[in-house]
Amino acid sequence: MHVKHKGHEAMHAEMVLILIVTLVIAQLVLVQWKQRHPKSYNLVTLFQMWVVPLYFTTKLHWWRFLVTWFIFSVVTAYVTYRATRKPLECTTPRLVYKWFLLLYKISYATGIVGYTVVMFTLFGINLIFRIKPEDAMDFGVSLLFYGLYYGVLGRDFAEMCADFMASTVGYYSASGMPTKHLSDSICAVCGQPILVDVSEEGIIENTYRLSCNHVFHEFCIRGWCIVGKKQICPYCKEKVDLKRMFSNPWERPHVMYGQLLDWLRYLVAWQPVIIGLVQGINYILGLE
Repeated sequence: MHVKHKGHEAMHAEMVLILIVTLVIAQLVLVQWKQRHPKSYNLVTLFQMWVVPLYFTTKLHWWRFLVTWFIFSVVTAYVTYRATRKPLECTTPRLVYKWFLLLYKISYATGIVGYTVVMFTLFGINLIFRIKPEDAMDFGVSLLFYGLYYGVLGRDFAEMCADFMASTVGYYSASGMPTKHLSDSICAVCGQPILVDVSEEGIIENTYRLSCNHVFHEFCIRGWCIVGKKQICPYCKEKVDLKRMFSNPWERPHVMYGQLLDWLRYLVAWQPVIIGLVQGINYILGLE
C-alpha cells in the first residue's frame, strides 16, 4: 500500500483540504438555511432521512430493514393523513401522539439494547455465551442503527404533525397570534375539555399546569414536548421547564435521548450528500 501511494502525498493533501473546506462550507450553508428558512430545511431533511437509507439498503439487499421501513411508512402515512385533515377529529391528536410516543419508546429501548450488546462484545462478555464477536457486534450495531434511525425519523414526522394539528385546532400559531382565545377549560393541544363529567363525552385524565398557568392534559403536553419537540407553551409560547415537568429521574433520559436524535439527524441526512459532493469534486479535478 505504501509503495502504491508513494509520491502522491501532494494529491492526498489536496484531497484532505477539499474535504475540510467542503465540510465547513456545507455546515455554514446548512446553518444559514435552517435559520432563514426552517420550514423548507426541515422538509428537505425529512425527505432525505426517509429516502437516503432506502437507496443504500435496497442496493445492498438488506430485506429486514426494507420490511420494517415499509411497515413504518404505511402506519406513519396513515397517521400523518389523519393529522392533516380539516376539520380535525377530536380523537386524532391522541392517536398521533400515541403512535409516535410508542415509536419513540421502542426506538429508545432498541438503541439501548444495541449499545449494551456492543459494549458487552468489546469487553468479551459474549464469549461466556459462546457467541462469535463478529456476530454479536453485527447484532448490536444493527439494533443501534434501527433505534437511532427510526427515533430520528419518527420525531421529525411527529413535529410536522404537531405543528399542523395545533394550527388546525387554532390555539397555536408558529408565527403570529393564535386564531382562537384559549379558555381555562380547554386543552390547547387537542382542543378538548380539560375536565369532563363521567356522563359527558370527553377525555378523563390527569392535568398539568405550566409555569405560565395554562393547563393541559398531561398526556397531551408530554407528547407535545417530548415527541413533538416543542419546548414552549402551545398557546403563549413561554419556554417550558422540562426538568420541572419530568421530575422522575427515570424519565429524564428520554429527554436527553431526544436531543441526541436531533444531533444525529445531520449525520444520517446530510453526511452522505456532503461525502458524495466531495467525491464529485475529486473526480472533476482528476484526484483519486
